[in-house]
Amino acid sequence: MKKSENQTTLTITGAEAVVKSLLEEGVKDIFGYPGGSIMPVYDALYDYHDQLHHILVRHEQGAIHAAQAYARVTGKAGVCIVTSGPGSTNLTTGLADAMMDSTPVVCISGQVAAGLLGTDAFQETDIIGISMPVTKWNTQVTKAEDIPAAIAKAFYIARSGRPGPVLVDITKNAQFGKLEFSYKPCTFIRSYRPFIEPDISAINQAADLINNAKKPYVLFGQGVILANAEEEFKKFIEKGDIPAAWTLLGLSALPTNHPLNVGMLGMHGNYGPNLLTNECDVLIAVGMRFDDRVTGDVSRFAKQAKVIHMEIDPAEINKNVKADVAIPGSVKDTLPLLTERIKQGNHTEWIRQFRDLYKIEYEKVISKVLHPESKGITMPEVIHLLAEKTEGDAILVTDVGQHQMMGARYFRFNKTRSLVTSGGLGTMGFGLPAGLGAKIGSPDRTVITIVGDGGFQMTMQEMGTIFQTGAAVKIVLMNNNFLGMVRQWQELFFDKRYASTELINPDFIKLSEGFRIPAARVSERSKLSEAIDTMLAHQGPYLLEVMVEKEGNVFPMVPAGAAVSEIMLEPKKS
Repeated sequence: MKKSENQTTLTITGAEAVVKSLLEEGVKDIFGYPGGSIMPVYDALYDYHDQLHHILVRHEQGAIHAAQAYARVTGKAGVCIVTSGPGSTNLTTGLADAMMDSTPVVCISGQVAAGLLGTDAFQETDIIGISMPVTKWNTQVTKAEDIPAAIAKAFYIARSGRPGPVLVDITKNAQFGKLEFSYKPCTFIRSYRPFIEPDISAINQAADLINNAKKPYVLFGQGVILANAEEEFKKFIEKGDIPAAWTLLGLSALPTNHPLNVGMLGMHGNYGPNLLTNECDVLIAVGMRFDDRVTGDVSRFAKQAKVIHMEIDPAEINKNVKADVAIPGSVKDTLPLLTERIKQGNHTEWIRQFRDLYKIEYEKVISKVLHPESKGITMPEVIHLLAEKTEGDAILVTDVGQHQMMGARYFRFNKTRSLVTSGGLGTMGFGLPAGLGAKIGSPDRTVITIVGDGGFQMTMQEMGTIFQTGAAVKIVLMNNNFLGMVRQWQELFFDKRYASTELINPDFIKLSEGFRIPAARVSERSKLSEAIDTMLAHQGPYLLEVMVEKEGNVFPMVPAGAAVSEIMLEPKKS
């Protein structure tokens, strides 16, 4: 140990420096999988097991999806550690998913010794080159003394501005090497400007547009949640009396039952929010990026409206939809400035239009799936029951497909950070490991993971992780023996030519029991409520397989390439 006038330094290995750096950043939980090139770090972790909780996943993809969910429910950066070669390449899907969905994740990968780089050594892969397009930042560390600064920079970049995934690749010699450890959190990087000063002139322009609007309309996304701006957002829409519709990832920023919450936008969103997008006179986009699933045919999207775009990432402004007024910056900062400049609004008649269109949607779509005449159980009635029994207080985690859209449409949310799903990338296999990560991040909340029979089989090995950790994840497996969303498209647009979408499945109950997780199957509506009660009452993890109708569809639907105002409430008659 050496002392200087200002601080005490400790000579340790690079591997221990990784662990101590994580502790300095307040990390408590890590998802990972050991291997040769990261073994020194795992050896160092052995002495810190009482301070760092390591969750041993069954596949590296499971590690990063769990870390993503952990980040989404806690607001902290998720952390995962893997080895080189296939260990790091198995992160790639999760990195792309986190990049698309602005999720702060810090990934640490082991790498072969610096002297072997470029020799095609055993389990050597250029993960820096591979991951560059799907990370916010990445770096390779070849010297022990550079480890603390690299990790500090990684956390700063992952969490600041528009969040995203970062990757720190550390060679094995750097892990074995020695350094005098001291840690300084990163708060500034030259040429990186994550914080944008509010443009008061633009905010004044936006206020003038809103104050003179007859039909103002807010579209809000995950930016509200990422900025922890839920209260600021609510004050804004309440003062303006402005109807607000959410993107998939914006769901839960505003309680479902809030009187100004008019529903979901996009391909499988609600009837009114889509139809009236092309009737509003001022469109205020708050923390959302106008992706194609929201806009439909962008050339016919809200052409009649003046567009105000409030967004932390300047690159997203004017990318898909031209803004008449651009307000870059965190909505945590810009929304209060806009709120104080707008007048108290009264748009009762305009809001009533949304309610009237909801009545039409309820009659033609919602009532038919919540109270079906058919014998088969529908996905919406399962999700509606789950919402009722958890009183809107649960965290809902989904995989990708029909059940994902049904979950967004029919679950209910009272609290923010309550929906965890793969938005931009649409990653099948996300749901099960994400359910684990959500439960580790929020152990005191009920976590329900709904999965389809297709996506479940992509990462079902994480049942082993759930059993080993004891994480009380409630898994609802919607089994229709189909890749349901693909089948729906084949039915509607490919003349019911069901090419490679019907599944011959294993016995999921025996599979779950093989992982020593209690399970039950229900196929009769009369037994569904009791089966859900049993699952929710169980103290540990539980799998409930629900046999749902084989050819159920998600409606409304905006067909690919159509305008949002061309939303379909039912299939077109041939």
